[in-house]
Amino acid sequence: MPAVAADMHIKARWILPMTGPEGPLEHHTLVMRDGRILDVLPDAAATERYPPRVLLERPTHLLLPGLVNARTRIGSQGIGAPERGAAGLQFHPDIALLSIANLLKGGVSCFGEVGYSPRDAAQVAADQGMRALIGLPVTAHPSGWAQNATEYLTRALSLRDDYRGHPTIRMGFAPLRLAALADVTLARLATLADELDAGILVSLNEMQGDIDESLARHAVRPLARLHRLGLLTPALSASHAAQLDPAEIELARRTGVGITLCLASDLARGNGLPPLGSLVAAGIRLGVGSDGEHCGPGQDIWTEIKLLALHSRASSPWSVLAAATRGGAAVLGLDAEIGTLERGKWADLCCVDLAGPAMQPLTDPLRQLAFSGGRDMVSDVWVAGRQLVCEGRLTRLDWPALAARLASLAASTPPGDSP
Repeated sequence: MPAVAADMHIKARWILPMTGPEGPLEHHTLVMRDGRILDVLPDAAATERYPPRVLLERPTHLLLPGLVNARTRIGSQGIGAPERGAAGLQFHPDIALLSIANLLKGGVSCFGEVGYSPRDAAQVAADQGMRALIGLPVTAHPSGWAQNATEYLTRALSLRDDYRGHPTIRMGFAPLRLAALADVTLARLATLADELDAGILVSLNEMQGDIDESLARHAVRPLARLHRLGLLTPALSASHAAQLDPAEIELARRTGVGITLCLASDLARGNGLPPLGSLVAAGIRLGVGSDGEHCGPGQDIWTEIKLLALHSRASSPWSVLAAATRGGAAVLGLDAEIGTLERGKWADLCCVDLAGPAMQPLTDPLRQLAFSGGRDMVSDVWVAGRQLVCEGRLTRLDWPALAARLASLAASTPPGDSP
């Protein structure tokens, strides 16, 4: 077979393709070209078959798909959760950049954004080379983005057209405060999502109050209402789901919806944890998200990984890491392009150094990574083949300049407000 030139070889001690529950491949090389994965094969075979222009060696590292934070919110400052008080939240570009910096330093290559400033969020993500699914808000109350449900839909379609064909930015719909949205609006949303093959990001059964409000307004629980209106499909990514009964879990399984777990956020606000064992046993697609509007710009996906590992006895270390990679990609509808290390997929990658004290003695890399992993272990991140973190250093984002601006912002923020 004639040799095929490659842009880069990444030679790591272990490579975890996440294509199946098998353990990591030892002494393998990932080959990339034109931003996509060309092959994953043993080191000697890679050198023979694909002469590299660049060889990057990571001898104590594990290479895996880039982590996916499937629900977050970048750039907002203000008081109050977004679904409850949109008027008090404003988009700040430097807060967005801080969120991007934290996402990247934590190994995240892709995130799902839900907020009231989709154009600003998309612009910041695109400028920094991040992959993102931007939720286009649809709600009944006014905000800086739109004044009513009709205007939200109109602006959503316009912004989606602006980013049609973009290599790293995709758009989906994000209905907010479901109980306040009229049936006609949600039915229209279901039709649009089907016609446009667009995803839907929604907060579902986050707390008992959400269920009570739906019962009072519509005489039915939120999940049953979505099912009645045609929204329960594999295109739906439901976050939180902290209050699900067995019948609802079965309905979610039958309709193929994905669920994004936001465990730290749920615990922080006293909502309790979703029925993790039942969700895993049902085989429902699971992703994880930091739910940034409640947990700040830290965007620590490793906390979610650790909480899932600790609280779900039904989950193996592989399946925990799968929720943060291929699962996150699947709930965002991006699993055909990212989430596993396979030929033809985008080279969205995360490299972690396993030589540190937290991983010693290194006997079971996946278990130790699930229970003891953290952002301090992330050495490199690529998005579509572009290296955005190199040996722990941000390559595109000017961190010293951003840190100086953030210090000035903090100094000018009145006590008690959130920068």
